[in-house]
Amino acid sequence: MQVPSQTKPALWGAAGGAVALAIVGFTWGGWMTTSTANKLADQRAESAVVATLTPICVDKFQQNGDATANLTALKNISSIWQQGNFVENGGWATRPGATSPDYKLARTCAEKLVEGKSVAQ
Repeated sequence: MQVPSQTKPALWGAAGGAVALAIVGFTWGGWMTTSTANKLADQRAESAVVATLTPICVDKFQQNGDATANLTALKNISSIWQQGNFVENGGWATRPGATSPDYKLARTCAEKLVEGKSVAQ
């Protein structure tokens, strides 16, 4: 069986085109691997859960008997990381059914409390 002389350059061209297509697709075309898509979906789900539970955390903070003193103490802390630790240590950022507080929820809750209105009496 005779292979035409143009077969080898055509195969190299097809291979090069496939590589170029993959580079363009993954770089600018929005393509992603399954693991990247799963990671992105997990991040978005976590963000949605934190956004949903933040008002509950704020309410738990405000329903505490020492809410005014705690809010003053929270506002006196300069670092958002330390503010998150304050809310976390207070137990206001524990998700329903969980045994330990959620740091992302605590940080978001602290941000809302510091920027928010007055504490409900």
